[in-house]
Amino acid sequence: MTMTKEVKIGLTGVIALVVLFLGINFLKGMSLFSSQDVYYIQFKNAKGLSKNSTVYADGFNIGRVSNVLYDFSHPGRVLVEISVDDALRIPTGSVAQLDEGMLGGCTLNMQLNPMSDSFFHPGDTLMGSDANGLMESASALLPKAEPVLARLDSLLQALNTLARDSNLQQILCNTQTLTASLNESSRQLNRLLKTDMPKLAQTYTEAGEHIITLADHLNAIDLQATLDGVNRTVDHANGVLQQLQNPEGTVGKLLTDGELYNNLNSTMSSANSLLQDLKAHPKRYVHFSLFGKKDKQ
Repeated sequence: MTMTKEVKIGLTGVIALVVLFLGINFLKGMSLFSSQDVYYIQFKNAKGLSKNSTVYADGFNIGRVSNVLYDFSHPGRVLVEISVDDALRIPTGSVAQLDEGMLGGCTLNMQLNPMSDSFFHPGDTLMGSDANGLMESASALLPKAEPVLARLDSLLQALNTLARDSNLQQILCNTQTLTASLNESSRQLNRLLKTDMPKLAQTYTEAGEHIITLADHLNAIDLQATLDGVNRTVDHANGVLQQLQNPEGTVGKLLTDGELYNNLNSTMSSANSLLQDLKAHPKRYVHFSLFGKKDKQ
């Protein structure tokens, strides 16, 4: 049987549509050669979850959203139909969570319960939980941020007032001058450490060496013999002092005998009178004559 041109075109179109359908499903993450199990998840708010959205479990693509239905029998409830690989067994106690993206959209994440030994059956309904989106989190933070914003505004006003202060320039100039002085002091300190400190350290080293040499010389001196000589000298001096203090001794008598003192004083007075008379009348005591004749007085 010979196919006409029209039949060939029709078959080609059908095949193209099938390939296009399979390719679209493949790009959506659907398995082309495996069967799917259907589960339902109940939410209070679908948050813009769309059909054919990807379903994740622990960050892994496990299926897609088959349909999003409003539960008319339970107003305020939304049923989300998901299709997952039949090899996936969902433990009881698992929940599904909707996470809103920053730029819009919504992601369905399955939080599987690893502690359960029982599992849901295909067609069962799971409970969903609503995660706080970015805007809701920001709204919750606004009451806490208001006091911080008020303080920030006060801080900005204080900074503006400080910036307009005419003394700020003078303060900056003084700070610059102080910094320059500190830099100069630092340079002088570095110069001192590099030049004067080595000389000072050398001087201290030489002084230490002299002290060590002096200590060696002192160690070499017979200190005991020197001390013995000093002790003998002190003993001799003590003996001399004792003799001087003895009233029976010659020197003691000179120091303590008042009569001897008076006699010596009288003798000195007589000797003084004699010397004065000798000076006044020398001829009474010494006679000179060229012819052997004695002068009369």
